Amino acid sequence: QVQLVESGGGLVQAGGSLRLSCAASGLTLSSYAMGWFRQAPGKEREFVAAISRSGGSTYYADSVKGRFTTSRDNAKNTVYVQMNSLKPEDTAVYYCAGQRSAVHTTTPALYRVWGQGTQVTVSS
Repeated sequence: QVQLVESGGGLVQAGGSLRLSCAASGLTLSSYAMGWFRQAPGKEREFVAAISRSGGSTYYADSVKGRFTTSRDNAKNTVYVQMNSLKPEDTAVYYCAGQRSAVHTTTPALYRVWGQGTQVTVSS
């Protein structure tokens, strides 16, 4: 069974940090480019960050560039996003997702495998 499981969410004060993990099972993670998305109440799901299959290329939304860093450990079948200098507007449910194409995309519909999400709440 293919599964992605996020962890590491929680409540943090503005300016704080969190590291989210996404553990994969039932698939070979190195075959997937991975993305991070988030969805706040009443808003559409939006792209946050992505990393290529090898980890050699990373991509970020302008809103998180310079504050978030995504990485992966294919040997551990795990992807991470380090989130620093968190702001209240970063509050959302965060999802990891995988897609098989070598072409980077920020479109949620093109990602075929999704985790269940983890809540991140940033207080002011």
